[in-house]
Amino acid sequence: HPRVRRQRQMCIRDRFSMCGIYGVVNKKVDRELAMKCLNTMIHRGPDGYGLWQEDGVTLGHRRLSILDLSNAGSQPMSYANERYWMTFNGEIYNFIEIRDELKKKGYTFRSASDSEVIMAAFCEWGESCVERFNGMWTFAIWDKQTKQLFISRDRFGVKPLFYAELPDGGFAFASEMKVILPLLPKVEANKPMFDRYFADNHYESQPECLIRGIKRFPAGHNAWVKDGKITLKRYWNTLDHLISVPDSYEEQVEQFRKLFLDACKIRMRSDVTLGTGLSGGLDSSAVICAMSYISKNMTDERANNDWQHAYVACFPGTAQDETKYAKQVTDYLGISHTFMNIDSAVSEREFLRQLYCFEELWGNPQVPMMELYKKEREMGTTVSLDGHAADELFAGYGFDVLKAYPDAKTKEEIDMITTAYLNQDAEDGVSQQSAAFKKQRNRLYREYMLKYHAKKLLGKETVKSAYSDHPNWNCLDNLNKTLFVSTHETILPTLLRNYDRDSMAAGVEIRMPFLDYRIVEFAFSIGWRSKLHGGFSKSIVRDAGAAFMPKEIAYRRTKLGFNAPILDWMRGPYRQFFEDTVASADFANCSLIDDPAKVRSDLSDFLAGKNASFHQAADIWNRIQPYLWERALIKQDWIQE
Repeated sequence: HPRVRRQRQMCIRDRFSMCGIYGVVNKKVDRELAMKCLNTMIHRGPDGYGLWQEDGVTLGHRRLSILDLSNAGSQPMSYANERYWMTFNGEIYNFIEIRDELKKKGYTFRSASDSEVIMAAFCEWGESCVERFNGMWTFAIWDKQTKQLFISRDRFGVKPLFYAELPDGGFAFASEMKVILPLLPKVEANKPMFDRYFADNHYESQPECLIRGIKRFPAGHNAWVKDGKITLKRYWNTLDHLISVPDSYEEQVEQFRKLFLDACKIRMRSDVTLGTGLSGGLDSSAVICAMSYISKNMTDERANNDWQHAYVACFPGTAQDETKYAKQVTDYLGISHTFMNIDSAVSEREFLRQLYCFEELWGNPQVPMMELYKKEREMGTTVSLDGHAADELFAGYGFDVLKAYPDAKTKEEIDMITTAYLNQDAEDGVSQQSAAFKKQRNRLYREYMLKYHAKKLLGKETVKSAYSDHPNWNCLDNLNKTLFVSTHETILPTLLRNYDRDSMAAGVEIRMPFLDYRIVEFAFSIGWRSKLHGGFSKSIVRDAGAAFMPKEIAYRRTKLGFNAPILDWMRGPYRQFFEDTVASADFANCSLIDDPAKVRSDLSDFLAGKNASFHQAADIWNRIQPYLWERALIKQDWIQE
């Protein structure tokens, strides 16, 4: 009876559709505990919450206002006469096109949200619906009729998801590990994973996490949960989706330009203000310049034209300051910019709060990134279109470029690869005719190829990958194999995690046009020559973007990373904090720290040394970090009641 059903279920819902999800099935959780779990990630969704409970099932949601600001887009959302209940984190950028297709099949919609489109698509196509989605997502749908839970995570793992199979038969999932902690019988660090983290850059693509009993839900997978047990199934492998591309480089440039502009256009669909974290480098500059081009030359019914918000992180007096390049971009576009000096001297409590929000390990403190997005939010920007993933897809890192040597067939191609490598440290470029260039080329080529052939003679893989058994693996050239690993297994999965935590700590959503699945398909279907054409790294991005961005930025050679100036900070404003930390009894007794006395000694030498290096600072930070992680996330002694 409907009235009995309404009395039996508990449903507290607010509005909006982003940006942290949580659920428990096969286990009754009282409302107070459910809210405790949900509110550990209030930073991800500061605009509201939703909680639905019935018959041993709990679904929760923290919301960030992005699309459909009415109550019609509220979550957890029900569908098909309340047979299905869903909690969803992310964005389906092509929801308008999917909604139109479903309308032709007879579906009607009461909201303008992408959430409802997911529900209708699931009803129509079942689990294969995700293959039609262009976006970033994690969502879970509870089927009241079959008593099963369906879970999906986007192709490349832009949105995070963790889960735990509980000892009492329950199953829990959430956007962050900390949400699950109150449900665990015992919260303890997974020490072997700490050791592996610092020895192996594949950590983020592995199921195990830093907390024992919690696992990472893999990217590109769906799952069904029945009676508390999970069955995972891969639905996406980029190697299954290599496409035909034009033979000529010029036609490839044109194809990429069209893909990139469309990827940016659909990511401008928003009911709130858009912005860009602008560095003045190629990637972020290409994004904001594409937004400008789209606003003048392309139309979209849901694109937000309030995009002219460029946020530039400034590090005055350090080698990492790129404000002059960012200003060139904003001057070219005729828009204002917001230069934000990143204040390193955040309080100890704020420093630990940021570690709590981050909940993982990384080679630098996340202060600059979190402060940047916090200031974006304070200035009214909720969605940031950023340039992440271009380096991994199109060979933006200098250490990758030489991996193209084994596929070079001529001296001209060897010169092109060498030029692309050397150009990244030469603002004015290098001359292939100079004696210095020829000497460097010969040395670099000889050293790389000796190592390459030595591996082959020993029967070792030249590029190690979990995907090397796939029949299409050898369709990739040596450079693309390297980039494939960076994109799917090592660098990019880690950076996606970092930027999700950094932005969501302030309630800001990042969108990444370069990670549109159509661009990823394209990137691994073109050869290395299209990525190093003319002696430039990321050449196809440069040549495509030059049509709508400043030429001096499109062909800027030098590249800086976005890292904390940890050397300056540890010897300056954070000096006392680190000295007090390593001198504490808690640090000396922390089981996650190997040889605390040696760490204290090395820190003292580092602070006293005149020629201290960035690498020394990063090494000491990494050895202290596990203690700070435990304090911030497990002990939580910094939280003020």
